[in-house]
Amino acid sequence: MELKKDSNAVSIDMLLIVHSEKRRAAQGAHSDRQADPGAPPQRRGGLQGVGNGIRRWQKLERNELHGNLVEKQHPQQTQVITSYDNQGTQLTVEVHPQDAMPQLLKKFSLAKRFQGDKNGNTRPRQPGGKDAHAYPWDRSSLKSMPLDLRQFEKLDTYASQVTVKSGLDALVSDLLQEAHSDLERVRAIWIWICHHIEYDIEAAQEKDRQAFKPTTILQTQKTNCDGYAGLFERMCRIAGVQCMTVPGYSKGFGYQPGQSFSGEFDHAWNAVFLEGRWHLVDSTWGSGLVDSTTSKFTFLYNEFYFLTHPALFIEDHFPDNKNWQLLKPPQSLRQFENNMYHKSEFYNKGMLSAHPQTSIIKTVNGKVTVTIESCAPTLFMFMLNGKQEHGLLSLRKNGMKLDVYPPTVGTHKLQIFAKGNSEIYSSVLEYTLKCHYADIDVRLPAELHQPVGPSWFSEQMGITKPSHPEPVIYTSDGRCSVSFSVEEGISVLASLHGDDGPVTEETQRRYIFQLQWEKRTELKVQLPHAGKFALKIFVKKRQEPGNYVFVFNYLLCCTNSKVNWPVFPESFGNWGQENELLEPLSGVLPANRNVPFKLKLHGVAKALVKGQDTWPLTLNREGYWEGSCSTAGCQEVYVMVLENANHNFYSYILKYKVNAQ
Repeated sequence: MELKKDSNAVSIDMLLIVHSEKRRAAQGAHSDRQADPGAPPQRRGGLQGVGNGIRRWQKLERNELHGNLVEKQHPQQTQVITSYDNQGTQLTVEVHPQDAMPQLLKKFSLAKRFQGDKNGNTRPRQPGGKDAHAYPWDRSSLKSMPLDLRQFEKLDTYASQVTVKSGLDALVSDLLQEAHSDLERVRAIWIWICHHIEYDIEAAQEKDRQAFKPTTILQTQKTNCDGYAGLFERMCRIAGVQCMTVPGYSKGFGYQPGQSFSGEFDHAWNAVFLEGRWHLVDSTWGSGLVDSTTSKFTFLYNEFYFLTHPALFIEDHFPDNKNWQLLKPPQSLRQFENNMYHKSEFYNKGMLSAHPQTSIIKTVNGKVTVTIESCAPTLFMFMLNGKQEHGLLSLRKNGMKLDVYPPTVGTHKLQIFAKGNSEIYSSVLEYTLKCHYADIDVRLPAELHQPVGPSWFSEQMGITKPSHPEPVIYTSDGRCSVSFSVEEGISVLASLHGDDGPVTEETQRRYIFQLQWEKRTELKVQLPHAGKFALKIFVKKRQEPGNYVFVFNYLLCCTNSKVNWPVFPESFGNWGQENELLEPLSGVLPANRNVPFKLKLHGVAKALVKGQDTWPLTLNREGYWEGSCSTAGCQEVYVMVLENANHNFYSYILKYKVNAQ
């Protein structure tokens, strides 16, 4: 057969041989014993040897048609063979039963979207300059085209609920019922695949070629990345939208920071042509994730990989053809390997940038500093070798700063997590730390939780205007005073934690004496010895049930080896707001001594000190209750108050211990 239209037309000479079913069956049996030289080679993994995604899929279709026609095709069903040459020229051959009439009008109607552009071109246009986006990312958008995701709400709900009734064409037809533009057609297909097709881990490991045939995928609703890409491409073409499968390398499941890529490709995704420009999608990663510990797949929709901005897509996708990066300038494989990998959640949760920008970093004088910039206040946490230790993480209005001090020389794994608008912390960054010198003098308390220092979060929790805005407080004599304003109705609780005694669970609050004024709280702190301590701050709404909630902590540092402060006196619930203790501040009194007392107490009628005997306190002109008591013959001393002069019931407000003789 020869096809000619004019001097500019493509000339095709074709020899079409149609065998009888009996002879075809015999050939099929023979092909079981002898490999078909026209079939694609069995790949040992990934996407090795793939030159053109379209030709690869069409070869698989022809192989399936050739070997399984008798079993899979109904005798009266039209058979279609489609092929592309190296330039993208399309040839479609239909084999009809003798008594059937080709439905040309119907075919032309469905295919009119593929009849070509204004110049009559029917093959997909290769990416060019008009498709390229500037690199690095300009922070304008996560998408490669302006999108308002709210416009897809109705379509997304509809597409996610469509079920497979027969074949692929019918499925696409059902999906397009609510789609009225190419963008909406692509969106409907994307949503359906991401919500219905499960990643087949076994097929991926065994490199099962059958697993990425569209007919098999619809039956099992499982596939590997090849299958996701091939199915997406086929459905887009049925919908009349140009689409290509793009093979390449990826920083996906099992990726280690800084690793190099060579040999066979390990992933496949798609490029789709919308509004005169190519765009990138990855339905494999949009559908869910594989748990690294159980190797099980979980559906977890990820919007990030739909029409992703190419300057972000290149962080974890490196195509076989640099033109499919859609970047200007394109990145080299070495750059791809060395560049920092920001996980999709990094951008989903509003992160903008991170420093350092390489995944492998070396310590300087035993320390590494990581900073993140975000577009809104965000909560962060980190783990070094799986534990929340050996680091100081302070929150900023738009980001965070993290100083890490690896405890030993060697290689360490640093993970950074962000919370965003959800209640779940998600991994957003991962670094490999190379430590050549560990500073043993920088040993942080194990109870130093994150964040360290006041921030927008402490303000949100009702603590404002701190006396110490920085996260670290240095004291030469082992004492310090921290104060801050507290919103009305908020109660504050503090505790001191160190790795060495004598701070025990019983005395964690006894090294802190809390003073309360109308809208401000002061924490007087005395350290039991030199070292580093975590001063943890908790809050609770007075009128609400439940426990105190951790807000932040300070790191207290003291190098004075002579420091040896005792605990403060124990205070009780009746220690009222705006009360003040001037002396004695030590909770342990000397034996057989007369000890002076001076306090400011509000709203009390009488005050006294009770030991072996009782000593009244008198109110002076400055408003302080003063007096003294003897510690002879007693083990404990109490300060007591009478709030109502008409009553005889005294309340305990302070308790002191007396040293043994």
